[in-house]
Amino acid sequence: ELTLANNSAVVVVNGVRDRLRVLLVSGEPHPGERTWRNLLKADPSVDLVHFTILRPPEKQDGTPVRELSLIAFPIRELFEIKLNEFDLIIFDRYQRRGVLPSLYLGNIARYVEEGGALLEAGGPSFASINSLYRTPLSAVLPGAPTGEVIAEPFRALITGKGHRHPVTATLPGGNRATDGRESRPGWGRWFRQIEAGAKQGEVLMTGIGDRPLLILDRVGKGRVAQLMSDHIWLWARGYEGGGPHAELLRRLAHWLMKEPELEEDLLSAEVRGSQLHVVRRSLAPEDKPVTVTFPSGRTELLALEESGDGRAAGTLAIDEAGLYHLADGRRTAIAAVGALNPLEFSDVIATDAIVRPVAEATGGAIRWLAEGGVPDIRRLAPGRDMAGNTSGGADWIGLQSNGQFDVRGVTELPLLPGLALLIAALAALLIGWQREGR
Repeated sequence: ELTLANNSAVVVVNGVRDRLRVLLVSGEPHPGERTWRNLLKADPSVDLVHFTILRPPEKQDGTPVRELSLIAFPIRELFEIKLNEFDLIIFDRYQRRGVLPSLYLGNIARYVEEGGALLEAGGPSFASINSLYRTPLSAVLPGAPTGEVIAEPFRALITGKGHRHPVTATLPGGNRATDGRESRPGWGRWFRQIEAGAKQGEVLMTGIGDRPLLILDRVGKGRVAQLMSDHIWLWARGYEGGGPHAELLRRLAHWLMKEPELEEDLLSAEVRGSQLHVVRRSLAPEDKPVTVTFPSGRTELLALEESGDGRAAGTLAIDEAGLYHLADGRRTAIAAVGALNPLEFSDVIATDAIVRPVAEATGGAIRWLAEGGVPDIRRLAPGRDMAGNTSGGADWIGLQSNGQFDVRGVTELPLLPGLALLIAALAALLIGWQREGR
């Protein structure tokens, strides 16, 4: 092989998820229901299917069925036939009231384990005997209720891991650690929290007495989030200054649907000019360097420096074009520099197949230097080759001397100005007359 540069090819594949399908099931009407709906409807990339249970099966008031203007809840169609078509399922203050049989709740648990996303926004019913935790969903929910509902004012706090997780890191108005002490958050208070213990997952926000308020977890191939309060709508109403409800819920929903920019455990690289910028996200500080493999095969260690918010970054000067591989033991990344598949390396075998038809049509000749060395270059009379004769021999190549040229313009410049030339001529005459007079 003449070169190893063409033994691999880089293919860039851009995956675009056209629409995100979200199923929102509200267990009962409440002030926060509109907050969820407005947020999801405001996103043009989201197709929202929303049902609110207004009339549970046990409610009997004598109204004839034909006079009810309610849409029947398509339970079987949503939770069995088309369940896997949804990217995210949200239960908003839902409680067991005989609407969803345990069979369908078990389908949702399997849906999560196989790669789906579930968000449970709990209300007081989550701590009751009708809690969703008392269903097959308990296998995937990270927070276990204790049965207590605490009703007192509090401000949500971001935990240490929350400061490093992209869902809650850099939230506007959030508390920050300064000189070893947590500053007070700049957002409004909530007034109710459902007490629960985090049996698994990561607690990103806490409430009253450092009790878990927002828990995120990965279950099988899917993801689950739990919000242990139904008062986030107070932020939306601007109570005591409100809070970043839209940003928090947007990040939360997109993390559940596996948005790459919100991954909390990720190694990425980007080329900026002649430097390679490497960023590592993690929930715990790491000092392990990143091994960078250059296109030529040589390797170099790059140390990353913590920059806060769960990010560690570093830069490396690059001087080779091609594909760079990065690894730190657990994570990998790639970055392409320059032309990914240069045309000059697509076929590096020398051949005369492309130029031979042109040479034959014009009476030219082709000689391989490896076979006969450098040939002599001879001038040929005009018209000789056009008669069909070969303009070359075993050890020579002829170039036609056609004598064809085209004069496109003539420019004349005086050697000296006229006055200077006259003075020079008179000086020459004077010198000559003087020499002759002797």
